[in-house]
Amino acid sequence: MQTKAPVNGGNIQHSLERGADKATVAAHGAIDSAAEATRPALDHLVASAHETVDRVGVAATNAAGTLGVKGDQINDGSARMMERAGVYVRENPVTSLGMAVAAGYILSRLFSSR
Repeated sequence: MQTKAPVNGGNIQHSLERGADKATVAAHGAIDSAAEATRPALDHLVASAHETVDRVGVAATNAAGTLGVKGDQINDGSARMMERAGVYVRENPVTSLGMAVAAGYILSRLFSSR
């Protein structure tokens, strides 16, 4: 009859726990090393992203300023045109009325359905 050698469960458990602890420490070390190795690249990426956002912000601000100026110019131009039209109508009321009737007739013919 063969007898099996008694297995000491406590020693195996302790050995497994020690191995798991070593693996955990090694994994943490690998993660920390990877983080340190990638930190310069990540810092560069973050700095580039901030620079890009700053450039876009400046461009948007400049565009808004330009649009504001152009909008003012358009408003001024339309006000001058309205003033000139009013002067023309006061100086030439019959001609203005004839042009309005003709424009109305043409528009009605264009938009009427037959």
